[in-house]
Amino acid sequence: MAFQSKKLINDPNDVVTEFIEGLIETYPGLQYLDGFPEVKVVLRADVSGAKYDKVAVISGGGSGHEPAHAGFVGEGMLTAAICGNVFTSPNVDSILAGIRAVTGPMGCLLIVKNYTGDRLNFGLSAEQAKSEGYKVEMVIVGDDCALPPPRGIAGRRGLAGTILVHKVAGAAAACGLPLADVAAEAKRASEMVGTMGVALSVCTLPGQVTSDRLGPGKMELGLGIHGEPGAAVADLQPVDVVVSHVLKEILSPETNYVPITRGSRVVLLINGLGATPLMELMIIAGKAVPGLQLEHGLAVDRVYTGSFMTSLDMAGFSISVMKADQAILDRLDAPTKAPNWPVGAEGNRPPAKIPVPLPPSHSIQSDKTLSRPEKLSPQGHMLEAAIEAAATEIVNLRDNLNEWDSKVGDGDCGSTMFRGAVAIVEDMKKYYPLNDPAETVNEIGSSIRRVMGGTSGILYSIFCKAAYAKLKADAESVVTALRWADALEAAIAAVSKYGGASAGYRTLLDALIPASSALKERLNAGDDPVDAFIISAEAASNGAESTKHMQAQAGRSTYVPGNVLASVPDPGAMAAAAWYRAAALAAKEKYSTA
Repeated sequence: MAFQSKKLINDPNDVVTEFIEGLIETYPGLQYLDGFPEVKVVLRADVSGAKYDKVAVISGGGSGHEPAHAGFVGEGMLTAAICGNVFTSPNVDSILAGIRAVTGPMGCLLIVKNYTGDRLNFGLSAEQAKSEGYKVEMVIVGDDCALPPPRGIAGRRGLAGTILVHKVAGAAAACGLPLADVAAEAKRASEMVGTMGVALSVCTLPGQVTSDRLGPGKMELGLGIHGEPGAAVADLQPVDVVVSHVLKEILSPETNYVPITRGSRVVLLINGLGATPLMELMIIAGKAVPGLQLEHGLAVDRVYTGSFMTSLDMAGFSISVMKADQAILDRLDAPTKAPNWPVGAEGNRPPAKIPVPLPPSHSIQSDKTLSRPEKLSPQGHMLEAAIEAAATEIVNLRDNLNEWDSKVGDGDCGSTMFRGAVAIVEDMKKYYPLNDPAETVNEIGSSIRRVMGGTSGILYSIFCKAAYAKLKADAESVVTALRWADALEAAIAAVSKYGGASAGYRTLLDALIPASSALKERLNAGDDPVDAFIISAEAASNGAESTKHMQAQAGRSTYVPGNVLASVPDPGAMAAAAWYRAAALAAKEKYSTA
C-alpha cells in the first residue's frame, strides 16, 4: 500500500535550495551563485572565472543524488556543480551561469551523465558558451552495465562511475594540462568503468507518496538512479549471491562494456543509494574484493566505500569497477579538497554567496517590448483563449501525468509540466504581446525555459524557438491557419533533430506528428481551419493512446520492461495531446461566439 513518507523538509519545492544553503554553511571552501530559485550552482570559493588559469571541470544534473554533484566540488576535483530540481536536469540558464562563473582562458570541461535531458541542456549550454568566446569540451559518461545493447538512441545510463571520472579529470586539470588533454583523460576514464545497481526499496520524491511497486522480500536488479524500474525483479538473496551476480554482469564478455580481462588492475567503488547503512556497504565491499580476485582474476588496487551518488532514500547499492593503470591511480590518489571524496575541508570562510555573472554582451528587452497590448485584436483574443485553455488542462492533469510517469519514468512529468503551465498563465497576463503570434510563441518558450527544466523543458523550448523562427520568417501580421500548420511542422522537425526521436519512439512526438499531418491534410483539402484544428486534435489523442503498444526508444522509459510500458501510455505524449486538444476546443468556442 502506498503511504506518505516522513521527511525532514519544509516546502517540497525548496529542498534543493535549502540543501545548498546548508552545504555552504558546512564547507567554507564552497560558495553558491545568488540566483535562486532558477539558478542553483555550487562552486569553489577560491576560483574567479576571469582570472582562473586552469581548466574548469563542471558537472551536475538533477538533485536527489547527494553528495553528487555538489559534494565533489573542490580543488583537485570539480570546479562547479550545476544543481537541477530533484531528478530534473538543470536548465540552460543555470549551466551557463556556472560556466561563466568559473571558466577562464584555459576553458572548461563539462562531464555529463548520459540522460537525454542532461545531454540536451548541457549541449545547448556548451554551444551558447562557445558563441560567447569560451573554450568548452563535453564528455558524456554512460557506465551502466545492467542492460544488454542496444538501448535505442538513449544508450547506457550514467551512474556512480561518473564520480571516478570527476576525480581523474579534476586531478588532470589541477596539474595545469590544456583542455584537450583533460577531456581526453576524462573520456578514457569513462570508457574504463562499469556500474550496476541493486535496490531493496523504491525512493520517495519530496512531498509525494512512497510507491508500492517493489513488494516485500523482493529486490530490483539493474536500476537507474531516478527511481525508474530495474531490468528485473527477483527474490532477495544473501549478499554473497547478489554481489557475485553484479560483478558477473559488469565484467560480462558478452556485452563487453568494460575492457577488463583476467590479470587487469582495477579500482572498486561501493556506492550506497541513500538508505543503506555503512555496515551493509562494508559487508558488500568485503565480499566484492575477494570476488574480483578469486572469481575474475583481477588485482584490486583501490577500494572506495560510501555514499557517492544516491537516489534520495532508496535502500540498495551499486558497484563500479574501473580498469586501472598507474596513470589513473595517480589521478585518483592526487590531493583534493572536495568534501565528499573524502577529505577534510580547511581554510578561511569566504562570503557564502556571490552574484550570478552576466554574459559578455547581455541585452535585455525593454518593458515596452514585453508587455500585454492594451487592446487585443480578434486573433489576439483567440490566441489568449487557446493558451489559457491549454495551460489549464495541464494544471488539471498533473496528478494523472505523475501517476503514469511513476510507472515508466521518474514520476515527475506532471509536476514539471505543471510548473511550465503556471508560469505561462502568469506571464501571459503581463508580458505576452498577444497581437503578435510569433513573439507570443517566443515568450511561451522563455517562460518554459525559465521554470520547467529537465528533458521536457528543453524540448518544449526548442519546439517554441523553431515555431517562432518559422512564423517570424513571414512579415505578414496576420498568421493564417496554413502558417500555423507550417510552424507546427517546423517545431516537430526541430524536436526530432535535437532530441533524436521520431514517430514510434514513444514520446510526445507520437501525439504531435499525427496532429501535424492531419492538420495539413485537412487544410489542403479546403476544410474550415477550426474544424481542421479539431480533427487534428483527435489525431493527437489517438496517437498518444497508441504509445501503450510501443517499445520506448528514447528517454528513461527505454530502460523499463515492455510489460510495464504496456500498462500506461507515454506521459509526455498524453500531455502534448491534452494541451493541443484544449487549445483546439477553446479556438472553436471563441470562433463560434465571434
